[in-house]
Amino acid sequence: MPDSSKPVPHVCLFILKFGDGGVERMMVNIARGLALIGVKVDFIIKNSNAPYLHLLPENVRVIKFPVAKQSDSLPRLLDYLQQNDPDILLTAKTRDDEIAMQARQHHSGKTRFYLRPGTALISRMKARGMGWLRRWLKTRNLVKLFNQTDGVVAVSQGVADEVMALSGIPRERINVIKNPTITPELYQQSLAELPDPWLAEGQPPVILGIGGLRRQKDFPTLLRAFAQVRQQQPCRLMILGQGNKEAQLKQLAGELAIEDDFRLAGFVDNPYVYLKHAGLFVLSSLWEGSPNVLTEALALGTPSVSTDCPSGPFEITRAGEVAPLVEVGDVDGLAKAMLQTLNQPPDPEKLKAAVSEYTLERSARSYLAAFGLTAPVAVDG
Repeated sequence: MPDSSKPVPHVCLFILKFGDGGVERMMVNIARGLALIGVKVDFIIKNSNAPYLHLLPENVRVIKFPVAKQSDSLPRLLDYLQQNDPDILLTAKTRDDEIAMQARQHHSGKTRFYLRPGTALISRMKARGMGWLRRWLKTRNLVKLFNQTDGVVAVSQGVADEVMALSGIPRERINVIKNPTITPELYQQSLAELPDPWLAEGQPPVILGIGGLRRQKDFPTLLRAFAQVRQQQPCRLMILGQGNKEAQLKQLAGELAIEDDFRLAGFVDNPYVYLKHAGLFVLSSLWEGSPNVLTEALALGTPSVSTDCPSGPFEITRAGEVAPLVEVGDVDGLAKAMLQTLNQPPDPEKLKAAVSEYTLERSARSYLAAFGLTAPVAVDG
């Protein structure tokens, strides 16, 4: 039972604009993990008709700010802080960070404000080819935010290094905490009925890519590497996701003459059953923060290959020990690693062990420690 002599920690997660991305899913998982270890959790959103929210347990209080614009939420947030004064307010997107920092200037309670950057910020700006003026303005804004906050939670050491390089804030104000990626439903959903005949036993191995069809994921490099692998052994390539590069990828598949063994499967509700039965998972990204899908693939024991992009894969794969790392954009290197891993798959148990720390509870306890709070603990008698 909880130790009633200690106050129960109170954490608020503030994420207004809610889509189907990894940031949203991880914020939900952070809330789940904190609630699991007895923390009082509030979850502030714009509206409740959003993905992943059904995963929140009943003891997480969901609060709606049904505002027309995100900036209109500041008075509501100030009212919430005045009435509730949680120990911590955690944000994970730049616009929410800005609103939170504005609220911080006006709130006189005990609440401390933490930012959670989820991607390699400098690398993202470089890879997107951002013009110097826009990059300068964005950098100036980020520097201001990081220097106003009480603390930063980075999802990988690479992200932490870029935050330090960008903002100049001291290392002791940055905590690196692994994402709460591994959940009970990951394993449950991986056992679902096979959704595609390509995944059946006796079929050529399926090489799987997962993510939005956008520049960051660099799927053209994956298609070109697959074309090389396919020349040497039978295999198929399937990509789960949707985005603005769909037509480009279909055209490239035609140019490479791989259409018969290539499929864009679109967005799927349960990617884990695909991951479980894939012969190989490949992450071909230009940049990341801590790629959850790579963690999930390893947790399911699926052989994997990744680019050594900033940041996350180096840490998740333990410096390439459990999954080969190749240079970003290196078609030949990626093809070689894919072929080698297909022909000599690693021990699944070794892959699972490598990511054993990426669980709801471990992550939640790390967050609470970073916040300087103590989880309610069971006591004898």
